[in-house]
Amino acid sequence: MIKNVSASFSGTLNYGYSTWFVKVEQAVDFEIFSSTDLQVNTKLTCGNNRVAADTSDCYLTFHKLLLHLHGNKQPSWFKQIFTDFISFTLKLVLKSQICKEINYVANLLADFIQDKAENFLSNGDIGVNIDVTSFPVIKENYMESYHKGFLAYKNLPVSYNASTFSPSLLTSNRMLYFWFSEQVLDSLVLAYFLDHHLELNLTRAELKDILQDDKSESHQEILQEILEEQSTDHTAAKVWSLTAPRIKITPRGTVVTSSVAVQIKTCSSAELYFETETVTHMQASYTDKKLMLHPSDPLVYITNMRSSLSVSLNKEQMIQFLQTVVSEFGIPAVVKRLEPALTTLMNSKGLKLFEIINPEIIPYEGYLVVQLDFGFPHHLLVDFLKKTL
Repeated sequence: MIKNVSASFSGTLNYGYSTWFVKVEQAVDFEIFSSTDLQVNTKLTCGNNRVAADTSDCYLTFHKLLLHLHGNKQPSWFKQIFTDFISFTLKLVLKSQICKEINYVANLLADFIQDKAENFLSNGDIGVNIDVTSFPVIKENYMESYHKGFLAYKNLPVSYNASTFSPSLLTSNRMLYFWFSEQVLDSLVLAYFLDHHLELNLTRAELKDILQDDKSESHQEILQEILEEQSTDHTAAKVWSLTAPRIKITPRGTVVTSSVAVQIKTCSSAELYFETETVTHMQASYTDKKLMLHPSDPLVYITNMRSSLSVSLNKEQMIQFLQTVVSEFGIPAVVKRLEPALTTLMNSKGLKLFEIINPEIIPYEGYLVVQLDFGFPHHLLVDFLKKTL
């Protein structure tokens, strides 16, 4: 409900009449002064598998609508009859047209928001189906909508278990909540694996940067052979996922289980290849418009290894070396690259344009909740409406 909205308009009114022998056209400048109350009883519906707004229950009440022609504030009796007639007609037209425009703009914005959401959850061929699964509802102090959340990737069939979501799982003191099941996150990671995003090539300089903090005396011989001088832009190591990482969400954080292969080549054509299973707890936060990942308690198992290096380490010593390198240097190095990559991806979808206030990413058993307050970039909305309307 909006009360006592005052507005004034000025323009030119063109009118005329004609017969077969005469034609008269007139133009008169005018000003309109109005004061109105507006009440819109909004209902949410489903349209084309999306949230749609129905604002047909709309009331416009005029406290005042004054029309002045040629700036004449005290018109003659004939002009007064003329202006009263036009004013009456304007009231009827405006009541109908304004409510129609409100309904049009409401659905325009609903589509705009859902298009943005769909785009935010997509990257190339990877997307998320956000079709609604039931009628959205407006509660006393919030609106609620349920969406499929199915992975959309090259016709890959994906099925989820029944959702365990309930509104009682959320608090009521924040502006915006997102509830994600681990199934949704697990399927997104699967798509990124299938789309070959979980692969990494490292130059000698990058590999040296990762391993330079390893000061263990027993590791120096093998590090020296691995990092021996060669072109800094030469690919010295390749890292790739053998299978799609698995996601499990617990109150301690998101548990990421990965099966990874690593191949390291020296300039003398010696090679170190190994496969490893890693289990890492991951906490996430969003600060200063940057996504931060916090790994902890990594478990590393070397499952396969072959080496043509000349170092004098037995198999057990080599496995111990690789476990240390992966847990203390490899996992942090991957996280260090993931953070800016994911931040850049989210910013490319427009997240940086919003003022995100005190965001929290809270893990529970089988799901996580993202809750936040935000400041809407009104200038973007105004620009959008100017271009669209």
